[in-house]
Amino acid sequence: MNRKHLELATQLRHELHRHPELSNHESWTKQHLIDFLKEHTTLEIVDRGLWFYAVYRAGENKDSIAFRADFDAVPIADEIDAPYQSQFPGVGHKCGHDGHSASLACFALEINETGADKNIYFLFQHAEETGDGAEQAAVFIKENNISAIYAFHNMSGMEFKSVNLRVGTTNCASRGMTIHMEGVPTHASQPEFGVNPAFAIAKLVDAIPELTSPENNKGMVLCTVIQIDVGERAFGVSASNGDLLLTIRAVYEDELDRLQQNLEEIARHQAELYGLKCSFSYCDCFPMTSNDQQSVDEILKVCEQQGIKSIIMEEPFRGSEDFGHYLKQTRGAICFIGNGEDYPQVHTVEFDFRDEIIETAVTVFKGLAELA
Repeated sequence: MNRKHLELATQLRHELHRHPELSNHESWTKQHLIDFLKEHTTLEIVDRGLWFYAVYRAGENKDSIAFRADFDAVPIADEIDAPYQSQFPGVGHKCGHDGHSASLACFALEINETGADKNIYFLFQHAEETGDGAEQAAVFIKENNISAIYAFHNMSGMEFKSVNLRVGTTNCASRGMTIHMEGVPTHASQPEFGVNPAFAIAKLVDAIPELTSPENNKGMVLCTVIQIDVGERAFGVSASNGDLLLTIRAVYEDELDRLQQNLEEIARHQAELYGLKCSFSYCDCFPMTSNDQQSVDEILKVCEQQGIKSIIMEEPFRGSEDFGHYLKQTRGAICFIGNGEDYPQVHTVEFDFRDEIIETAVTVFKGLAELA
């Protein structure tokens, strides 16, 4: 690997870390990545608004494969003691997307220098944290006839520089669900003249354990109560409006769909019993991310060839990943490169992407590009 490329990528990572931007607001980040690639490569750049990609073209009759990196930050303070600490209070690259993008940019430098026998697409994506990014960028797959797509995520709690992956679900499907109940206000001394949603919402919460019970599902199913917001802080008024906020999550997308349907049915039933109006809204919707066998085998083969330790994960991550949107369009896989077993966890103020794993990621990506 060209050591100059690694130095440039490390410097790029630090620059991105200093300028974190939240999902769907990554204008400086996107432009900085484009400028970096224009300065150091001759690759074609295709700007798609919130996201973009670069292309190395080997020929019209060649296979086309893609590699994705995300570049959004999170609303968590950056408390690392480093000269490249975040310049924006309360916002930081605490998931390591700065490192993902720097690694993909480094890989682009390598391919630009050495060439490839395939068309290589370098996809830089916004808004992974909210699930918007890949949902919007997934059109890229069919537009460019992509036969396979790959990605990596750094992960603490795993052996340093090891590559961890599995066939099938790697990240659970999840959705943010809001159940709104609307009743009729009345004086607190005369509750019988109003319609209070508190009882219907209580029945909903009480139903959760049975809906998520392992005996009733083939895989893990979770329903986490995020917030119960009923009425106002006015002791003379009976509550008339209420919201129940839930995060629903499952290993298998069909079981997530079933959980959602069951919750909606119970909510409608309770609303009818109590004379309430009921509505639903959803946000942060993530599909199941499921690796296919061929793509996993390819990554394992590259690791063996390059002397990189690979580990088969026994269980998927409960956390979600929007990379699953691409895997609904074509085959592919995401792997996890270890930050170290005792390293600070992602989404904490102490976390920082470890520069050393840039080389591991690029080595894996280059190996995949070179497979026959």
